[in-house]
Amino acid sequence: MTSKSTTVLVAAAWLFIGLVIPVGNAQQVSGPVKVVQLTGLVGVKDNAKGTLSVENGQLHFVHGKTSSDVSASSIQDVVTGADSQRAVGGTIGLMSMAAPYGGGRVLSLFRTKIDTLTVQYRDADGGLHGAIFTMPVGTSEVIKKELLAQGAHTTSDKEPGAASSVSSSTPNKEQK
Repeated sequence: MTSKSTTVLVAAAWLFIGLVIPVGNAQQVSGPVKVVQLTGLVGVKDNAKGTLSVENGQLHFVHGKTSSDVSASSIQDVVTGADSQRAVGGTIGLMSMAAPYGGGRVLSLFRTKIDTLTVQYRDADGGLHGAIFTMPVGTSEVIKKELLAQGAHTTSDKEPGAASSVSSSTPNKEQK
């Protein structure tokens, strides 16, 4: 038989978990998307939070008063991916590590899903650059489709039968 204090403690823990871990629903992009630019844009600091949009053939990132544009036609490769990050971080996450018996380390197990967008582009002088963005789940594919529609290129979608032709040309060791 469980005591009332144990039941209340478990209920409080589930309430805390429910508030900390947001539900990741796929989103449709209807305008600028809130992103974090991890690295790569010229004139923008690493880990800068801002908005990302695709308009008039440009990938447009705005961070405060700073903005950076990359022409869609200069983009050589666009790659999307899925990842996760800690749900509880910053000062609270650091202070929780001091909890006795390793209890604070449990918080590091809770993770939220995110999408990543990696863009490889050439500047006006022909120099090769890359930029990596993280954003809410379901938004990176939409931005990738918008970029491809406005003139960007990707290598991940080219030659879909190339992998199957390589595997079919290798000799099959199992013969009947």
